[in-house]
Amino acid sequence: MSPNLDPQAWRELARTRRSIRDFRPDPIPADLLDAVVEDALTAPSWSNTQPYRLAIASGDRAERLRNTLAERFDESAPLRRGGLAAKARALVTRRGLPDSDFAIPLAYPDELQHRRRATGFGLYGVLGIERHDYPARDRQMRRNFEFFGAPTAIFAFVHDGLGTYSVLDAGFLLQNLLLAAHARGLGTCAQGALATWAGPVRTEFEVPDHYRLVCGVSIGYPSDHAVNGYDPGRPAPADILLPPRL
Repeated sequence: MSPNLDPQAWRELARTRRSIRDFRPDPIPADLLDAVVEDALTAPSWSNTQPYRLAIASGDRAERLRNTLAERFDESAPLRRGGLAAKARALVTRRGLPDSDFAIPLAYPDELQHRRRATGFGLYGVLGIERHDYPARDRQMRRNFEFFGAPTAIFAFVHDGLGTYSVLDAGFLLQNLLLAAHARGLGTCAQGALATWAGPVRTEFEVPDHYRLVCGVSIGYPSDHAVNGYDPGRPAPADILLPPRL
């Protein structure tokens, strides 16, 4: 089957997509959001099982989740910055402790640290946040749970019956979704952070017991904030290709 899209046009679409971290509050028309999801569903999956579900929060539901998740983040402060006594109290009260369906990595493997650090330093540089300005860093991290001001958040759940392969298939789906949104003038930010507290999301949606929250996506119209132009760069093909054995 011959492709209908010029390769250069596809390359331009893929290369100009960015993770948007500041949105306008304008609501997304329902038919536009439906079209994005419909395009996302053209992604391949294991034996066409489509082992995922999406939960879309807009309007009052998005506001409730935005407020609740930001409050959970605030309650987690003792775990991030507090001393032993504060952390002990948090462990006793359970306030702010994650209830994620998957373990959230707190430490990055050494070989990946340089990319994480370079991205973080570059992002904070655009935002004017100094390296040791922890209150400013916390405020920016809190913005994740406020959906960066986006009017809508999409939460991706995966079926636990296929294990890692459900997550792989959800990755295909989400990449389609990000590109479909970009093609229609919408911005997105895929956020593992939005899976830190699964309980509030389950409160808002009827989620089957065998589905696990893997991430969220903030979606809406990008603002003119400089942060939305930040490009952390990408590796060259030679950086990720494994050499053949001699």
